[in-house]
Amino acid sequence: MKIISRILVTALVLILTAYLIPGIEVAGVYPAIIAALVLGVLNVIVKPILVILTLPITIVTLGLFMFVINAGLFMFAASFIDGFMVSGFFIALLGSLIVSVSSAAVNNFIE
Repeated sequence: MKIISRILVTALVLILTAYLIPGIEVAGVYPAIIAALVLGVLNVIVKPILVILTLPITIVTLGLFMFVINAGLFMFAASFIDGFMVSGFFIALLGSLIVSVSSAAVNNFIE
């Protein structure tokens, strides 16, 4: 039940982010749920591998390269989900930042 609520919260945050940021488009609730599910899987499976591979540059940039990894995963998810579109890297950076912070805040409030 906890996983379903996290996916639904992330989908809602994606829809709100698409409403706030002009470069992000979500066609409806179903693509938002699919995008939330894909983003969750990418964050669990791919992100730790990328963090280990980019550890030296992350240390040199004092952790700021993590924002680049998040934006890249956000753009990657948008690249193969119909109904979820991100227009550029900086839009993906802003969108991933808003989705991450908002989802974490709401999920901590729900638990």
